[in-house]
Amino acid sequence: MDRFLAYAQSKQKQLKTFLRRLVECESPSDDSGAVDRFVDLFASEVADIAKVRTFRGGKYGRHLRCTFSLPGRKKDGQILALGHSDTVWPLGTLRSMPWREADGRLWGPGVLDMKSGLAFFVFAMRALKDLEIPVRRRVVLQINSDEEVGSNSSRPLTEEAARESLAVLVLEPGTGLEGKLKTARKGVGGYTVRVEGRASHAGVDFAAGASAIVELARQIERISGFTRLERGITVNPGVIRGGTRSNVVAAEASVEVDVRVPKMKDVSYVEKAFRSLKPFDKRCRIVVSGGLNRPPMERTRGVAELFRVAQAQGKELGIAVEESFTGGGSDGNFTGALGIPTLDGLGGVGEGAHAPNESILIDRIPDRVALLARIVAAL
Repeated sequence: MDRFLAYAQSKQKQLKTFLRRLVECESPSDDSGAVDRFVDLFASEVADIAKVRTFRGGKYGRHLRCTFSLPGRKKDGQILALGHSDTVWPLGTLRSMPWREADGRLWGPGVLDMKSGLAFFVFAMRALKDLEIPVRRRVVLQINSDEEVGSNSSRPLTEEAARESLAVLVLEPGTGLEGKLKTARKGVGGYTVRVEGRASHAGVDFAAGASAIVELARQIERISGFTRLERGITVNPGVIRGGTRSNVVAAEASVEVDVRVPKMKDVSYVEKAFRSLKPFDKRCRIVVSGGLNRPPMERTRGVAELFRVAQAQGKELGIAVEESFTGGGSDGNFTGALGIPTLDGLGGVGEGAHAPNESILIDRIPDRVALLARIVAAL
């Protein structure tokens, strides 16, 4: 048996225990104290194999950077691994979604997205150290506290670390129950379109009013038409607000719109489309705000080469490593947009991210740990 795989299998009990501690330390994005507790827990768990440093996260919890002490004399260049500590689950979710092991899976809030990926990487680094495998690169794991809410405070840290790196490994979950790696992600944007109308009494002085709601309804049909499925561009009006009372012609209404684009060249098309909106009712005014939050992670030559490394290492383990393209964003979007070869989806294999059935497959734990260790050793 492959020595990395054998190591991962021998350490599976310890890994489960570690992962359980991570999952049961709930860390919702909007609770900085809870995220900080998670950061302290994680830092203490890796203190024997890594130097840790924390960074302020503004209104969110602290960001964590771990630099591993690995075999090999001289380190030439850096490998950056990316993860996040925050989850979408509020404190107390464990009461309805407790940690459990059943049906060949591990269950619990955040177990797939993405605390398993963090645990896998730590044990992959332990494998390299315990097996005395020389590593040519400095290996840094950065754990951001605000990924689920846009990565506003962590993005500069991520980009700073990426610019010093030869490759970036993102520990987000794999795609589907096959655990496919992610070699491309769509860029993610958000726009708010606000309509300012003119209020009036709906019964006494109806004609004097200019309904922001009616205007917005007409604009939403136009906005939805910005979608270009043949190009992979999607534009989704998702949240509508407006009006005060049914007997008042609405003076204000707004819509929040989600935008996904596969390539940077698509950004200008979307931006021009939103900025071109004009009112049907000239008495109304349209105000557009927002834009691209995460640039696309495109499948560049560097990404393809990094994926081939992963494929080759998977072959050594006797597993087929496949790739996928997803519409969801991650912090890998930022590093990929900088031109740094980025490989995503190296974390847990399972299903139910952000859903009550969140879980990972137990029998895929060893090969994921071994694959991570092999990739780092090969780079």
